[in-house]
Amino acid sequence: MNSKEYIESGILELYVFGKLSEEEARDVQQMASDNPAVRTEIAAIEYAVVNLSHSVSPNISSETYDKIRRELLGDAPIEVHKKSKTTNWGQYMGWAAAVVILLGAASMYLLMNSQMNDSINSEIDKNKSEFKTMQKTIISLEDQNKSSQKLLKIIRDKNNMVVTLEGQPAMPGAKAKIYWNKATQAVYVDVQGLPTPPQGMVYQVWSLKMDPLTPTSIGILNKITADTSKIYQVESTVDAEAFGITLEPEGGSAIPTMEQLYALGKM
Repeated sequence: MNSKEYIESGILELYVFGKLSEEEARDVQQMASDNPAVRTEIAAIEYAVVNLSHSVSPNISSETYDKIRRELLGDAPIEVHKKSKTTNWGQYMGWAAAVVILLGAASMYLLMNSQMNDSINSEIDKNKSEFKTMQKTIISLEDQNKSSQKLLKIIRDKNNMVVTLEGQPAMPGAKAKIYWNKATQAVYVDVQGLPTPPQGMVYQVWSLKMDPLTPTSIGILNKITADTSKIYQVESTVDAEAFGITLEPEGGSAIPTMEQLYALGKM
């Protein structure tokens, strides 16, 4: 069967009205996929159903329409006399019943199409949300990877001197490390061994000269949380003999609060 015969067979109208079995519907979908003319005809039928024009489809014949009407109404066919001038009220009633059925089918089609669109839009919104979440996760992983690469670079730099800071009476279990590059004077501090500071408090890093004891603030560590890498670059120092970390109020202090000395390490 060629495309013209297939279109004129009436099967496309039955497909649009949802009167085909699943197997027949799949056959129509395959034919539409392979044949542009069939796809165009299906679109034309859908347009005609929605607008309830005089003809159900641009290419449908009266005999084909009568076949569809019989399929929809389940009664005997009504003959169509194209050249008859006599009013056939039985024919008109049959066509009127068919139009009513078509109107109901069109309404159901539009309702189902609207519900399908709502479902598709909902799925699209869900996928967009999941995509944004995935993007944030990827960005977070990239940031973590950059942080890890930076840490590895610091640890592997042979010019860096490592100073271990041990816990003090204010926090016996505390630990920290200083990576000090004496060539560039760059200082990095690893506070992974320190607890998250209380609300309104921050850690402050000090460069110390021991005799006499002269502390110099080289950095305030803000926004330390359990999920951060806790590796920070602080200000450079030239002649440090030791490093210390104290717990201070937000904004830091001019001199260290010795009662809140958490970690201390000498060269």
